[in-house]
Amino acid sequence: MAQSGGVIEHPVTGEKFVFRKTARDTGGEAFEVDFYGQPGAFAAAQHIHPLQEERFEIVSGTVCVRVAGKETLKGAGEEVVIPAGTPHVWWNAGDDELRMRVAFHPALRSESFFETFFGLAQDGKVSRKTGLPNLLQTVVTLRAYRNEIILARPSRLAQIVLFGPLAALGRLLGYRADYPYPYAKQAHAQPQTL
Repeated sequence: MAQSGGVIEHPVTGEKFVFRKTARDTGGEAFEVDFYGQPGAFAAAQHIHPLQEERFEIVSGTVCVRVAGKETLKGAGEEVVIPAGTPHVWWNAGDDELRMRVAFHPALRSESFFETFFGLAQDGKVSRKTGLPNLLQTVVTLRAYRNEIILARPSRLAQIVLFGPLAALGRLLGYRADYPYPYAKQAHAQPQTL
């Protein structure tokens, strides 16, 4: 369970989150993290937060964000606001570590999604190229977190029609929607603050 000060890392995408405020801390109003992205860090796929606004406040480094098909470079002191329902993807566009404050409004279950997604990566259950789990694990997870995140492609209708049966098959084969982050691996990690 996410707690303020907790640290999770995705070894393939190069992302590290330090939890600032969890849903519990904010009464469900927000989920906030200090984000650290190594050079080359990237979001695993173009995606949509159907019910949440996402906000990036760039502390240092350069991020390239594609929002609704339009690419923009942003640096320290700048902000990106992604309205709910808007397709987007981002990557570290610089040679230095990217540091951002990232907030989701409302929180929903975003922290659990990220713990699952990063936990799968920590245990080597994702592609070394894309950072995504195999198809069945992906659809099982996305079906469970469909209020928090959906893929930008295929269409939402195609995801509803295709992912339901695929997720059922995945669950039959033992895939589960929640995959706790392996906190034991971070016992000696010291959280940084921005």
